[in-house]
Amino acid sequence: MTARGEIIDISPMISGRMAVFPGDTPVTREVAFDMKRGDAITLSALRTTVHLGSHADAPSHYGLDGRTMEQQSLALYWGLCEVVRVRASSSVDATARPITRISRADLDIDSQWIPSTARLLIATGSYPDCDKWTGSYLALEPAFVDWLADTGVRLVGIDTPSVDTADSKDLPAHARFFAHDMSIIEGLVLAHVEPGTYELCAMPLKLEGFDGSPVRAALRSA
Repeated sequence: MTARGEIIDISPMISGRMAVFPGDTPVTREVAFDMKRGDAITLSALRTTVHLGSHADAPSHYGLDGRTMEQQSLALYWGLCEVVRVRASSSVDATARPITRISRADLDIDSQWIPSTARLLIATGSYPDCDKWTGSYLALEPAFVDWLADTGVRLVGIDTPSVDTADSKDLPAHARFFAHDMSIIEGLVLAHVEPGTYELCAMPLKLEGFDGSPVRAALRSA
C-alpha cells in the first residue's frame, strides 16, 4: 500500500545499456575532466536522442508545424492524474496476441469507467525491460484516443516506447493526438504503481525548437 504523500519514481534508469528505438541515437557519456584522473572537477557531456526513456513528445514530433518543446504548457505535465492497467490477459506475452493496439475494453476497469482527471497513465506491462528492445509492445487504438479526448483527457502517458506500434509508418494514434491537441509521455515505468489517483510531475526541458524532451517523471500519492 502506498503511503499518503509518498513520492514514486516512474522513470527508468538512463545508462549506456538503455535500448532506444532502432535507428535512434543511444546514450553516450563523454568525459572531459575527471577528478579520479587528477583534474580539479569532473565534467561530462551527454549525447543521446531526446526521446529517451521517460520522455515527452512535442507536437512537432508527429504533426507538421506543431508546437516545439519549449512552446508546450508546463501545466500539462504537473497535476492530478489517474493510473489504470491493461488486463493481465492482454499484457502477458504480447507477441502471442492477435492485436497489438489496446482500446478501452482492454483496461482493467469497471464497464462504466471514464477518466477522472485530465491526465491518464496506462500501464500495459508489455515493455518490461528498458535495456532490451522489443517491438512487440502494446500501442493505442486511434479510436481509443478519440474517446479519451471526448472525456476531457489532455495528456496520456504509457509504459512503452510509443503510442503507435514499432512497425507503423503512418502513426495513426499520433495523428489522433495531434488532431485533438493532446500531449504524450512515453517510456514510463509503471509496474510498481497501484491503479488510482496521483499527482504527476514530469517536466520536460525547455529545449528551443526540439521535438521532445526526457522527463524525470514522478507521482505523489493523493
